[in-house]
Amino acid sequence: MRDSLRFLTTVLLLSILASVATAGGRDDDDDRRGRPERLNVQVGVRPFYLVEGMDDSALKDQLKQCQAGPFYTSRFSISHRGAPLEFPEHSRESYAAAHRMGAGIIECDVTFTRDGELVCRHSECDLHTTTNIVATPLNNACTVPWTKGGPAPKCCTSDISLSEFKSLKAKMDASNPAATTAEGFLGGTPAWRTDLYTGRPAGNVVTLKEHIELIQQWGVGQTPELKSGDPARIQAVFGGQAQYAQKMIDTYKAAGVHPREVWAQSFDLNDILYWIHNEPAFGRQAVYLDSVDPTTNPPIPRQTNAQLAALKSAGVQIIAPPIQALLAVSATGQVLPSQYALDINAAGLKIITWSFERVDLTKGAAGKGSYYGFDPTGAAIRRDSDMYKALDVLAKQVKVIGLFSDWPGTVTYYANCMGL
Repeated sequence: MRDSLRFLTTVLLLSILASVATAGGRDDDDDRRGRPERLNVQVGVRPFYLVEGMDDSALKDQLKQCQAGPFYTSRFSISHRGAPLEFPEHSRESYAAAHRMGAGIIECDVTFTRDGELVCRHSECDLHTTTNIVATPLNNACTVPWTKGGPAPKCCTSDISLSEFKSLKAKMDASNPAATTAEGFLGGTPAWRTDLYTGRPAGNVVTLKEHIELIQQWGVGQTPELKSGDPARIQAVFGGQAQYAQKMIDTYKAAGVHPREVWAQSFDLNDILYWIHNEPAFGRQAVYLDSVDPTTNPPIPRQTNAQLAALKSAGVQIIAPPIQALLAVSATGQVLPSQYALDINAAGLKIITWSFERVDLTKGAAGKGSYYGFDPTGAAIRRDSDMYKALDVLAKQVKVIGLFSDWPGTVTYYANCMGL
């Protein structure tokens, strides 16, 4: 009897302890709700490949020490259009790949259909290169349909209804203008990308509402970019730019998304100021996308120090210039912050930048321009593995709070290794 009582007492104590542990787990889960998840992230083989190809250095040694993981979601790693290095941009599959690679914030570029629904596409008028539209009957609805030997096609989301948009399939952003068939025009994917993940069929296009549902399910942050569009069509569909900007925010409010989980973006400062004044909870972390580009001819000028101060005074908290505007190379071939980066920091603005893994560096960086145009001769960035040198300076010296990437696993690996 004594042994039986002892056994029952032990079972009861274990049961109580298990209940306490479970309750504690529920409390922890409640505390983490809405925060980036930290489990089951797979960064894939690419970060390991890049690290192995780096020159011997303290940075390489540090990155190699992280190879065993574990890997977890980081808001420093921002998904640029999903994971378009290998998946069709702004497709459900592309977003899922970004999520699995630990992107803590996932982007939807927001544009609109003829009937005023918001959808995820990089541009109002890119359907002819990012979907199969020209090989479907909807080609006839395009602003400029594809025709053999005819002018370059132009197919816009605002040409078609929501239901018609949902009938399309996303594809890698590419075209073959010399093609003699509509199917041939849909080709042209560059060799450094792939069409491997466009079958089955994949490439499900996504509305903003569907994007929000996915992100809520995954428990990560979201960054919608309100794209510019045809002003006449915006006026006809929404009644004006302000109403268009408001509809994007209203979509998040209707879905019950907390403003702290949303980083609304725009290249149009008027949109940013509209949100700051009319939707301050969302405007608080709105991202002003800066089109500065010192590599173009002529260069697109930077914000002056007075303009940076004015942005801060107007309530702008985050500015997002491209990588090439934030970095420079010293006479000894070292990557370092640009003067513009130093001035932005001095103005008290936070920085997000774009876009990692969006340039072909497989044959070297010299002359590539664009995101690595700060190093036109390849003095510091000589091959794809050297991207991590640029990323290290962006994180530690420019002090960016996030980095857009076309293959988020690359940035997630770094962010996890550095505790970001």
